[in-house]
Amino acid sequence: MGTVVQLKKQINNSYSELKSLVEDKLVLVEERIKNQLTSKVELVQDMTSYHLNTGGKRLRALLTLGSAKLCGYLKGGRDINLAACVELIHAATLMHDDVIDNGEIRRGKKTLNSLWGNQSSILVGDYLLSRCFEMMVEDGNLEVLRLLSSTSARIAQGEILQLQHKGEVDMLEETYFKIISAKTAELFSTATKIGAILGNRNNKIKEGLEFYGRNLGLTFQIADDTLDYNSELNLFGKKIGNDFFEGKITLPIILLHQQANKAEKKQIKEFFIKKKRDDENFKIILGLIKKHNIISQCYKKAEHFINLSSNSLSIFDNSDEKRIFNKLTSFSLERSF
Repeated sequence: MGTVVQLKKQINNSYSELKSLVEDKLVLVEERIKNQLTSKVELVQDMTSYHLNTGGKRLRALLTLGSAKLCGYLKGGRDINLAACVELIHAATLMHDDVIDNGEIRRGKKTLNSLWGNQSSILVGDYLLSRCFEMMVEDGNLEVLRLLSSTSARIAQGEILQLQHKGEVDMLEETYFKIISAKTAELFSTATKIGAILGNRNNKIKEGLEFYGRNLGLTFQIADDTLDYNSELNLFGKKIGNDFFEGKITLPIILLHQQANKAEKKQIKEFFIKKKRDDENFKIILGLIKKHNIISQCYKKAEHFINLSSNSLSIFDNSDEKRIFNKLTSFSLERSF
């Protein structure tokens, strides 16, 4: 499994390549989002402007634009509008997540709820969803409307499922994968399937891109959860430990609890029962994770989804878009941000 860790030291520029491929449209997506969030209510304007200034990778928008190009959608601006929709859904769920998790920092800046309070953050998240649904109706395609509506519902169900199992260190892996499939992979698969819909491709292509996006999203989330406990990646500038301090049960903790001895299991459980965890607690957890080789095991599980995602692209002819999408599968695991 050491080879996967070594992969992280290599350069995978697929994200930059995808961004360059659709950069002209991504600029228009940003403008569309900005215009859509304009409000005469001062507090709404202040909060949405602050959110837009926090940045973000815009990976879901890029997947929407890239998959549309992969499927031959060249003329028109539907891909721009729908990429903006996908990003608005993502932004709204982040706002709601931060309230539920009492999150204080996101992307290196204070969260909306830490600055304006939980009530305002929830309502602004709802505002984003409302504006998104307006754009969906404007698009006029029932398949797209049905897809984005059901995606929003599944994401909400994933959040509720995670809340239901909050603090359960003995959570089943199956439950964890259900949670991240709904919360993260669902929107990835929607983003990529939209491209096939825009390109008027057949069901085989739609299902293939949907399958690609779902497994890419699963890999992405496993990597994100694993990075939060990977103390060896401090050089890359990512602050670790956020999930631990917020009391989130993710794959590293699930695998650790499975393999820990009786005394270690008791200690892990005690940490997550507490309302707050400190740096000393985290140091002990990192030591246990290293002892049981948990990081490598997480990456090994992610490799399974990488292979599934990559294989689903075999139905496409060779192209720059296909090559970049294929590289993205490993980038989602190799990334350090």
